[in-house]
Amino acid sequence: MALRSPLYQREGQNGIFALVGPILTLHDPAAARRHYESGVWQSETLYALLRRHALARPDAFALRDGVRRLTWGEFLRWTDALAADLHAAGLRAGERVSVWLPNRAETVVTFLACSRNGYIINPSLHRAYSAAETVALASGIRAAALVAEPGFGAGGDVFALAREVSSFRRVYHVAPRKAAAPPVDAGPFPAPDAAAPAPPPADDNPDKIVYLAFTSGTTGKPKGVLHSDNTLLANGRAMAADWKLDAATVLLSLSPLSHHIATVALEQALVAGCELVVNDPPQGAAALDWLLATGATYVMGVPTHAMDMLDAARARGLQKLGAVGIFYMAGAPIPRETAQEFLDRGITAQNIYGMTENGSHQYTLPSDDAATIVETCGRAGKGYEVRIFKADDPDTEAAPGEAGEIGGKGGVLTLGYFDDQLATESSFNRSGWFMSGDLGRLRENGCLEILGRKKDLIIRGGRNIYPAHIEDLAMRHEGVARAAAFAVPDRRLGEKVCLAIVPQGTASPQPMALLAHLRESGLSIYDMPEYFVALSEFPLTASGKVLKRELAQLARDGKIAPEPIEWRERKGA
Repeated sequence: MALRSPLYQREGQNGIFALVGPILTLHDPAAARRHYESGVWQSETLYALLRRHALARPDAFALRDGVRRLTWGEFLRWTDALAADLHAAGLRAGERVSVWLPNRAETVVTFLACSRNGYIINPSLHRAYSAAETVALASGIRAAALVAEPGFGAGGDVFALAREVSSFRRVYHVAPRKAAAPPVDAGPFPAPDAAAPAPPPADDNPDKIVYLAFTSGTTGKPKGVLHSDNTLLANGRAMAADWKLDAATVLLSLSPLSHHIATVALEQALVAGCELVVNDPPQGAAALDWLLATGATYVMGVPTHAMDMLDAARARGLQKLGAVGIFYMAGAPIPRETAQEFLDRGITAQNIYGMTENGSHQYTLPSDDAATIVETCGRAGKGYEVRIFKADDPDTEAAPGEAGEIGGKGGVLTLGYFDDQLATESSFNRSGWFMSGDLGRLRENGCLEILGRKKDLIIRGGRNIYPAHIEDLAMRHEGVARAAAFAVPDRRLGEKVCLAIVPQGTASPQPMALLAHLRESGLSIYDMPEYFVALSEFPLTASGKVLKRELAQLARDGKIAPEPIEWRERKGA
């Protein structure tokens, strides 16, 4: 699929086309017209929503971190001050602003300042990166500005390295809260009440590129995913409407601001006009303390966040999680027991499937029954359509109910990968469907079951084995806290299944007892694991996904030693 020229146009309300911006993207005027006609795309930008709420409710709370609680009016003034400073530094529309910060309000302010001035925020520089990795990624997209905190991340002096990057025209340091800030060669981030020159007129084009996020990299080198205000807000509008969010909602994102889940949180908060709380507990406070103190009613995170929160609640003997009524879980398959425990506590679990490329496009609804919430990721939200294609032939649609690769298209979809024509083209099938790399099947009611990553598929003697199914069943065992199934090479069969677990508590379940549990839970004898290993922890991405390729590499290198196991149907365990 070819990229559009940088001089492509979009149709305005008067039928005249206007320039969208200098970034090569997949934006297509005919598709855009359909999205506008359906209401999936609209005329407001992220910044325009901030401005609207600030004018209507300037004293209502909008954004909270561990030390600040900003009203909509304060949020707008701080955003405008930063926008003015970036403009004074000579940044032009379409240039990138990279952010390497812990969870704090400055990241969100930078995001909105980029939307205001037509810059592109690059927020996905994770804590796990070193200073050298961060500067390499930022310079690789030719970022014009960098916002960073001294001492953040996995080591190194980011400011010393930034001096060598010729594309940086502004480097800001954000003072750390928990230690004295060392001297750095960078200017201070504008203060909330700083005097600033008048910013330029706002760029109110919702089709400009505003967001460049690196993929989490579970399968290789991260790619730079591009989104416009409209492709982001289409997702936020659909979710806020379906889940009836409003100004009274208090939305807490446990996911870091460097992860796309937090971007989905920001979208919804701007659409609903509600307070967004970032995961920045005061020093000494636990995540559960922060949740209770903020009065959160809607919490977003990955399944690991959910499991940890439930563990903390059980340890304190709490039945309720304060005022929480909805708990969003995405980013990895959700153990059924976790979703069910939320339901048992009177909290509606929101089972989500999506990617940085297409947001949280698939989700359960408040009206769904327990089986749908626990077993599936629900249906596609407004603005997206999902179909299943044959795993070995992405151009051929799978039969109803057949497992295959998940494809999608619609107004929430990425507008391509930054500076990567080949990756953009290869992500679509011949009919223009974005191929996710994930395997799933659609039920008769349209709800989607996730079977795992296509690259994680284990092929044993020609039989396809889906790791997510094994992991789901393993997680139902009371002695298993985490589970991951991955392939180990086999000379005769090609691959066999290794089941790795993190035990619940100090004692690990016996391998044969775990196999018996899997069989009793319905696992086919042909899908049984033939290797087993118990670990204290799994290697994870910055967003909490298990790095199965690293588990497989550890096994190949002899750094972990899976033991052979064999299930014998007649003799039992």
